[in-house]
Amino acid sequence: ETTVLFADDKNTERKMSGLLDGIRCGDCDCNVDWGEKRNTIASVAAGVLFFTGWWIIIDAAIMYPKEEQFHHAYHTCGVIATIAFLMINAVSNGQVRGDSYSEGCMGQTGARVWLFIGFMLAFGSLIASMWILFGGFVVPARDAVYPGIAVFFQNAFIFFGGLVFKFGRTEDLWQ
Repeated sequence: ETTVLFADDKNTERKMSGLLDGIRCGDCDCNVDWGEKRNTIASVAAGVLFFTGWWIIIDAAIMYPKEEQFHHAYHTCGVIATIAFLMINAVSNGQVRGDSYSEGCMGQTGARVWLFIGFMLAFGSLIASMWILFGGFVVPARDAVYPGIAVFFQNAFIFFGGLVFKFGRTEDLWQ
């Protein structure tokens, strides 16, 4: 038995999984199959998020070039987030589940450990960017808070780009 999320004015019951199926954009009768374009859309969205994160930090580094305004060591969070992005997306969901990866040094366990370390680095860099924002710029009440905001948004965009790239794509289209 399925749980009904809501019923519309025509007493049509809708489940959560099909919530967006009835949404129409415009008056055209175009019937677009998003299933085949899912990997493309997710990859482009993840690329845009990743690019935006690095664009923001490059802008902050150019606007505040002096060490007193924006400490150069703050770039470490973005580098670690980028490494985490690559680590998370280096293993497929099939490798983590054990469906398609049984050989190698550690097999399924190795893929899970690799993914776990990648997520630890991603969350760690996101938390460190918040610490830099508040500990380095907001609490001391600096004149320019933008570099701290830029470090946070860089890591947030890279983090969410990694999540979109990992979980937004489907492996069914790879075969």
